[in-house]
Amino acid sequence: MTEESESSEQRASAQHEPAPTPEGRHGHAAPLPSIDQDAPHLFALQRDALREWCTERGMQRHNADQILDWVYRKACADPMRMTNLSKRNRDLLAQSMRFTTARPIDHRVASDGTQKLLMAWERGPAEATPTTLPMLNAVPVASGRQTECVMIPADPRRTACISSQLGCPVGCRFCASGIGGLEGNLTAGQIIEQVFHLSALDAVERISHVVFMGMGEPLANLSAVSDAIRTLHAEWGFGISARRITVSTVGLPTAIRRFCDFELPVTLALSLHAPNDEIRRNIIPWADFSTIEELLDACDEWFRRTGREITLEYILLGGVNDRLEHAEELAEHARRIHANVNLIRYNEVRGMPFQRPNSDGVLRFQEILRERGVNTHIRASRGRDIAAACGQLRHEHATASPR
Repeated sequence: MTEESESSEQRASAQHEPAPTPEGRHGHAAPLPSIDQDAPHLFALQRDALREWCTERGMQRHNADQILDWVYRKACADPMRMTNLSKRNRDLLAQSMRFTTARPIDHRVASDGTQKLLMAWERGPAEATPTTLPMLNAVPVASGRQTECVMIPADPRRTACISSQLGCPVGCRFCASGIGGLEGNLTAGQIIEQVFHLSALDAVERISHVVFMGMGEPLANLSAVSDAIRTLHAEWGFGISARRITVSTVGLPTAIRRFCDFELPVTLALSLHAPNDEIRRNIIPWADFSTIEELLDACDEWFRRTGREITLEYILLGGVNDRLEHAEELAEHARRIHANVNLIRYNEVRGMPFQRPNSDGVLRFQEILRERGVNTHIRASRGRDIAAACGQLRHEHATASPR
């Protein structure tokens, strides 16, 4: 995900705006107080399901297409503004369909144009318990629980970095997302709704790319993530090319193999973050469940079955995993599975014992990888002045002193 700030000067240049009002720039609205809490969540419905819902209530099938156009093309989730629907149908939607189920409680705009939202979720009756990795013991998201999402501009791109879970079960020792552990899975509708809220922000207009690099482990919520991707890609949904959707995983060999069967050609990224098992186990508790060798075998199967290269994500922690011999080990792994490498410069999180590496060391690390034939990029730091690192804004709110 994006990185945190280091200086008060950078923070001063950022805009800390109040959270968007329920109406928003495009008229997206919070559920009305009188709405039936057993009502379906619009973003959880595929087109055929919405068409069936409409016809069961005396509406026409094409009304479903009109609703989807308002939501996904015009970024409007206020049924009263859907002027090509009859008043009767608008009233029915307002009373019987939940549109936005999250309340933005903080909205920050960085000096580089990056925007971050902290979202508080209502609890919905249709939220499912996890169907994979029962050891996680996740529960549905309860009222008031918070996740983050980020819009990253890089003309002409507008990338949405979104969360798949509330908190994170992985507990990477350098990341704020895992503080407090895992509280619940997000539904497909909640995942999609994050993209909607980001698309409705000023200066966005349309989301062009999506990365599952926010809070949570996407492959531990595989069913909901898969359904969300289908809507993100669908021509009646956000219409985003599957190749512009990236799913990042800390590494679950069985889930990676299962994901090979997914019908859309999305990009897979492996958050490796260490060149060997000893270092990886020290910084990623889940590394106790699988070795790097097992992960590389699963990634190799991904490449053979899908024909798509994997990206290795590698966060550089000063004095921990950024030595030159570590670059040589990483190069061997990348060459074995035909992977690209993204290097991420760490930014300190308050209370965590890790340091940001120096720039010369990062460039030399990249040079060694490239000398060994590995396509390597250093990810640009974005949103550093608005606590845009994964889980950081939520952590700030949780630890803020009462005023």
